[in-house]
Amino acid sequence: MDDVATAEPIERRPPPPVQRDPVGTFMRALGELMVTAGAVLLLFVVYELYVTDLLSDRAQDDLTHELRDEWEAAPPVPAAPPAPIGDVPVGQAFAFLHIPRLGDDYARAIVEGTSQDELAQGPGHYVDTAMPGEAGNFAVAGHRVGKGSPFLDLDQLQPGDAIVVETADAWYEYRVLGDQQTGDLSVAVDGVPGRQIVDPSAVDVIAPVPGQPGAAAAGSYLTLTTCHPKFSAAQRMIVHAVLTGPPVARSEAPEGPAALQGG
Repeated sequence: MDDVATAEPIERRPPPPVQRDPVGTFMRALGELMVTAGAVLLLFVVYELYVTDLLSDRAQDDLTHELRDEWEAAPPVPAAPPAPIGDVPVGQAFAFLHIPRLGDDYARAIVEGTSQDELAQGPGHYVDTAMPGEAGNFAVAGHRVGKGSPFLDLDQLQPGDAIVVETADAWYEYRVLGDQQTGDLSVAVDGVPGRQIVDPSAVDVIAPVPGQPGAAAAGSYLTLTTCHPKFSAAQRMIVHAVLTGPPVARSEAPEGPAALQGG
């Protein structure tokens, strides 16, 4: 029998190595990293602008119901003058802030304290500043964007606008300072302007006489502070108002003074 020819096996050679482009590899990795970072940043923005608003709105609703229930359980008694508020524990709601310019239904429960925990619930009263109606400066801080955004539209206030503070037994009506004829908020009345933009370190804006540290307060001021511009904490927007008259007892005006009734 003839020998059967045996085919030589095919030699399997490894493919030639792929020449990698280090620059291209780096750019692809950088691109993937930027896409990931962008997605994380977008989620953070959504959380800060929307989720925190929802959480703060819920906390504000809870505070409102709790404070209203507490007041209804002890109806206001006519008092002349109203009883002092006294010491309020940090984190506790004690009054409501009404700003008709920002809407007929604008009402926010004010809590004691201005740390992030308090401001996440609503506007916070600067500890050691005056209480509503007292001589001195009743100073309140609030977020402008996120966490309920209570002071989002604070820049819309005009000279003469009413800001009403409601307590357990009285209403206190303040009016924004400035020139009502020209609408110029920068015009100072007795040295206090209606609105100013300052650095975060300008703590004199919450002095008993705003902007005049060491001066004795003869009148009653209200100061609102918030971040400026929107979406930034680089500066602070400050709005000053002054008490216009004696308090109105809630027992005499359950729905509030004329300023809250379109007057």
